[in-house]
Amino acid sequence: MRRWILGLAAALATLAPATAADFQPAPLKGPTPWTNTRFDDAPGDFTFAVVTDLESGYRTGVFDVAVADLKLLRPAFVITVGDQIDGGTEDEARLEREWTEFDARLAGLKAPYFHVGGNHDLTNLTQRKVWERRYGARYYHFSYKGVLFLVLDTEDYAPARFAEIYRMRAEYLAARDADPARARTLPYASLMEAKVGEVGEAQSAYFEKVVAANPKARHVVLLMHKPVWRREGAGGLDRIEAALKGRPYTLLNGHVHRYSYAQKNGADHITLGTTGGEWADNDTPGAFDHIMWVTVTADGPSIANLRLDGVLDKTGKIPAGGDKLCLSLRGPNCSK
Repeated sequence: MRRWILGLAAALATLAPATAADFQPAPLKGPTPWTNTRFDDAPGDFTFAVVTDLESGYRTGVFDVAVADLKLLRPAFVITVGDQIDGGTEDEARLEREWTEFDARLAGLKAPYFHVGGNHDLTNLTQRKVWERRYGARYYHFSYKGVLFLVLDTEDYAPARFAEIYRMRAEYLAARDADPARARTLPYASLMEAKVGEVGEAQSAYFEKVVAANPKARHVVLLMHKPVWRREGAGGLDRIEAALKGRPYTLLNGHVHRYSYAQKNGADHITLGTTGGEWADNDTPGAFDHIMWVTVTADGPSIANLRLDGVLDKTGKIPAGGDKLCLSLRGPNCSK
């Protein structure tokens, strides 16, 4: 019994915030020049980073700035919300080269990097096969310090529908540069799946089981590329949202290339901007390159967005030559 009590006490101690026992002050008498000794670094706290769309108009050098920033910032891990390669081809050799080039960009990153598929990463059945060969599961989950992470695949179409969408997308892209007016009349331009994606029945069932199997998770974070939470009915998040009812969660997605914030079911739903992808040529708010910086505490996630033109190294400069790049729509080095 005594051994059990000692073990319990040790376990509880690891959950407590740092205290004066960790703080060794100078032997001062009287008032002290610090407010308290309850330090904001509990062992259960951690920080992770999220990067977003790199492709769909890749801008050379921008993602390299983000990687340099992450080397300085040292999060526990880094995760994306997709669109890491250009893709859009059934040439396996080219796809392998693109993924190898992307993975090389992460060289020197101390933290693990978690892949999440976007529509550029998973454009067709061939790309799905290459993904699974290199990275395994297209949708999966993991827990870290009591927080449950759900990684969704929003290109989760039945094979025949997937091939049809790929054909429509190819037709649209071929027309977009040559005849933009005609491109806007093509089926893909107004296709629901192009805007919000799809989550299949098997994937919904998988995450229902995962949520049910983790009732004590202190928070749930959902990561996906397209904002499939905006899709109602079949193919949307209805089943997963129902499983999460009453649970604290945060949802993060990309695809739109504009930062925006909304609440649904009392939960934060955030669309990230870009980490090197193109911006449409207009003045829509939210066009900037950034890293999302998430610190998880006992109170839940605290979210900050670090713009790449605002993270400076010890010399006072944007690392990786970022001071020469256009990193926000109205920033320096950007021409209208």
